[in-house]
Amino acid sequence: MYGKSPTRAVLFLLGLQLTALWPTAAVEIYTPRVLEAVNGTDVRLKCTFSSFAPVGDALTVTWNFRPRDGGPEQFVFYYHVDPFKPMSGRFKDRVAWDGNPERYDVSILLWKLQFDDNGTYTCQVKNPPDVDGLIGEIQLSVVQTVRFSEIHFLALAIGSACALMVIIVIVVVLFQHFRKKRRAERAHRVVEIKSKEEEKLNQEKKASVSLEYTD
Repeated sequence: MYGKSPTRAVLFLLGLQLTALWPTAAVEIYTPRVLEAVNGTDVRLKCTFSSFAPVGDALTVTWNFRPRDGGPEQFVFYYHVDPFKPMSGRFKDRVAWDGNPERYDVSILLWKLQFDDNGTYTCQVKNPPDVDGLIGEIQLSVVQTVRFSEIHFLALAIGSACALMVIIVIVVVLFQHFRKKRRAERAHRVVEIKSKEEEKLNQEKKASVSLEYTD
């Protein structure tokens, strides 16, 4: 009975030393920072992370919201093994889990956007022993219509240029096709005319020969 106590003590001390030597690193959060969405639509609030420790059941994810016009921070979503939706408040029945912790994705979906959803959404991930690190933030702007950015204009210009090139190619191909068709028709007409002329000459020869015999 007493022989087991020193063994347990040694194992306990060894465990403490291993815990102290375990390299603890901060969880790094990645978000789009700024996001724009149209009023009445749905939006995906993307949040991914990296962690030194393997992802397990100890992982927790907390989403909160700070209104743009000020006011207290509001709870949006919580995940620990299973997702926990808000039971009351502005985000009740408007938020859903869209993440995959095994792929380091802890994103959520926000439905039926409203103008008062403008503000900062924070994503906090803890993956023990990695519990430190900066909190990810997304500045969401709910607008009536999406504004065209330089990328949109560039994409529109490239798309228009590609469409114009396709139209030009189609016109050139059709022009060459009809040109070849006309040439073929002309050649066919020439052959028909020659054949008719030859047939006429043959008939005239036959007629002259028959006249000679009658004479």
